[in-house]
Amino acid sequence: MSVTTKVPRLFLAPMQDVSVLPVWRVLEEYGGPDIYVTEYFRVHPDSRPEKPILRSIIDGPADKPIVAQMIGNDTELLKQSAVWIQNLTPCSGIDINLGCPAPKVCGKQSGGALLRDLGLIRRIAETLAPVVEGTFSLKTRVGFENDDEFDALLDLFAELPLSWLAIHGRTVRDKYQSSVHTSRIAEAVHRLPYPVIANGSVVCHETAAAMTRKSQAHGLMVGRGAIRNPWLFSQIRAQNAGTPIHTPTLRDLWSYLTRLAEAFAEETEGKSEEQTVHKLKKISNYIATGLADGAFLEQLRRVRSWSQFQSECQQFLDSDEAIPLRPVEDGRLFCGMAELLKP
Repeated sequence: MSVTTKVPRLFLAPMQDVSVLPVWRVLEEYGGPDIYVTEYFRVHPDSRPEKPILRSIIDGPADKPIVAQMIGNDTELLKQSAVWIQNLTPCSGIDINLGCPAPKVCGKQSGGALLRDLGLIRRIAETLAPVVEGTFSLKTRVGFENDDEFDALLDLFAELPLSWLAIHGRTVRDKYQSSVHTSRIAEAVHRLPYPVIANGSVVCHETAAAMTRKSQAHGLMVGRGAIRNPWLFSQIRAQNAGTPIHTPTLRDLWSYLTRLAEAFAEETEGKSEEQTVHKLKKISNYIATGLADGAFLEQLRRVRSWSQFQSECQQFLDSDEAIPLRPVEDGRLFCGMAELLKP
């Protein structure tokens, strides 16, 4: 898998319990990314590769690379899991999570907590690289407490046998509630001998262009913005090609939500309608934020049936009004856009 083309390759970021197979299938109908990265496989002494994530690789888009991400801190167990996953699936590579800021994860010295132990990162990389048959990569942040830590991390990353490195331009402490350190990503692009993928606050084609310009990254990793706007990957491609950019309407958004509901219903066949609606409501947190000054999301949180869900969509989305280009910066889901767009 090459990520060194002039036009940035587009990755779907790994989002736990969000970037799942039904969502992938729907995103593909709207263009989809160039490369998918799975939710993380949890690796610990009692773990086995989770069947739903394995299935997302096996039954995912057949014509696009799918990278399996793992999270853990035991080098031998990570190695064993990497071998299992590769034997069980046609994954195109293995990625290690060094960036998850969840307290529960960091409390187990995994995810973002690994950024405090450079020696362990080295051992993990040097142990896994020989057994990975495709690409081997890391997804990191620019530090745990502050971005001053990134200098030492860059020294380490420059020595590791990686195929590419994805950098979320915030610290672990920042979680998702700060501006993105694009200059730090640019340093990595300049210094590292392999492609760097930029992640953070890419929520529309304008922020994608700003991130590409400021970081000079070889690719963009898009998460929440792609869930909110499934047209985003196609819009970025159109922008890069200099062709017209499609502007979806609220009614188009309603159709997208309906397709998600159908995909979840197919995946949860035999389960209750309420369980399917619950999954859809979880995804809707990313989609409905800020629409109608938050009233749409507030109403969706109360629904329990598909008919109620459709009724709320009809009330708020039955319109040819264009979807707002960017979501509202709410300090929780979407933040840092304005800073990224500054010249």
